[in-house]
Amino acid sequence: QLHLTMSEKNELTKSLEMVQKELQQKESELKREISEYKDRLLHAEKEHQDALTEANRKNEVKIEACQDKMNSLEQFISSQKLEIEHLKLNKEELNNSLKEANQTLGELLKTKVR
Repeated sequence: QLHLTMSEKNELTKSLEMVQKELQQKESELKREISEYKDRLLHAEKEHQDALTEANRKNEVKIEACQDKMNSLEQFISSQKLEIEHLKLNKEELNNSLKEANQTLGELLKTKVR
C-alpha cells in the first residue's frame, strides 16, 4: 500500500513538474509576444509621430507661401488704389483744363462774334 501511494505520489509529482514546465513555457512565450507587441506599438507610434511632424512641416511651408502670396496681393491692391487715386486726380485736372478751355473758347467766340 505504501509502495502504491509512493508511486502515485511520484507520478503526481512528475505530472505537476510537467504542468509547471508547460506553464513556464507558456509564460515565457506570452512575455515574448508582449514584448513583440510593445516593440511594434512603439514602432507604429514613431511612424505616426514622424508622419505628423512631416505633415505639420508641409503645412507650415504652405501657410508661409499663402501668407507671402497674400502680402503680395495686399501690396498689389494698395498700389492699384494709389494708381486709381492718381487717375482720379488726373481726370479732375483734365476736366478743369477742359472747362477752362471751353470758357476761353466761349470768350473767343463771343469776341469774334462782336
